[in-house]
Amino acid sequence: MGTPQHPVTLLESFSPYGSRKVTVEYDGLVTAAYLHDDTAAISATWIANHRPAPQATDQARLDAGRAPLMPAARTKHPGGRPLLRADTLQALWFEEGDGVAILESGRPLAVIAGWSDMDRGMPGYSSDVIGQTPFGWSLDDAMEGLAPRLERSRAYWRWRQSANGWSQFQQALLGHLQPRLGPGGHYWDASAGKQPLTGVTERPNSARRQYTVLSTVGMSAQRMPVVEQVLDDPSGYARIELAVATTLPSAQVARVFLWLATYPWHAVTWFGPGHSVRWYHEPATFPLGGGVPGAEAVLLLDSPGSLDGPEPPDLSGFAFGGDPVRWLWIIPISERDRQLAKDRGSSALVSRLATQHRSWIVGP
Repeated sequence: MGTPQHPVTLLESFSPYGSRKVTVEYDGLVTAAYLHDDTAAISATWIANHRPAPQATDQARLDAGRAPLMPAARTKHPGGRPLLRADTLQALWFEEGDGVAILESGRPLAVIAGWSDMDRGMPGYSSDVIGQTPFGWSLDDAMEGLAPRLERSRAYWRWRQSANGWSQFQQALLGHLQPRLGPGGHYWDASAGKQPLTGVTERPNSARRQYTVLSTVGMSAQRMPVVEQVLDDPSGYARIELAVATTLPSAQVARVFLWLATYPWHAVTWFGPGHSVRWYHEPATFPLGGGVPGAEAVLLLDSPGSLDGPEPPDLSGFAFGGDPVRWLWIIPISERDRQLAKDRGSSALVSRLATQHRSWIVGP
């Protein structure tokens, strides 16, 4: 067991949203876990030595791109641990899909959180680490904060995989919209049956409202990634639905949700008030281009009433998982507009749009 070998993969698991992969690898001396995006490992943590620990870090192993043996003073098992058995290992993904716990026989062995980042000197957590090292931080020291997180993740995926969980959520949200927007029209699937499940509900125009509202159904069923890394209190921003008010054909406008409804989980990002997103394809294919000539991006606003048009409907009051759900309204903008928001903030762009008498309702 004293010689490094080609790494053997003990566990490989993809996040339910397909945006991250975790592997647990053993190379004859060390077991370590790696969190990957589409192209590379973005974070890692040492898990165990399988031979007696050295007194200091072996720089040669690091230089060779291998996981280091943890120094004796920093591991609970300085004599080394027996090889981990692949059949005892399991991945428990965070609800957001950006972090994961490695369980050994159901107990936390290691955690690579969404905020773990090798480039910033923040490795994952390991149950065998003592204190903080460049290769792993003590899981014991972090469990006060992580234990509730892992329990919520277990409960979340139990709910997600239950026979009636999704349909109950769907009906609750549709029921919330009914008194606020009127009866539903068409309903489209926006996720092709993949996680996160999302749909689009149409609320046609009526005698009391001269425009149609399309709203996502399902984005708020899971928290968005990244929010907790940028906001001290993410609870008011972690769950959203998107909406658009329009006089354009609903089937055309609904295509914008095929792009946006699952975007935060697949791109591992978040949408918040004032955020803008550029259309990924040719401008001519932008679904809302008929509403604003030259538009090839969207601005997301939770209070679009500062723009021209009637008073926007109040969709607040729905909550899930203990968090309030925030509706963000889609406003088509040009690339020049998006650059203004990027350079000077979304409030500067909203002021410009208001000066231009731009309506928050998308239409010719």
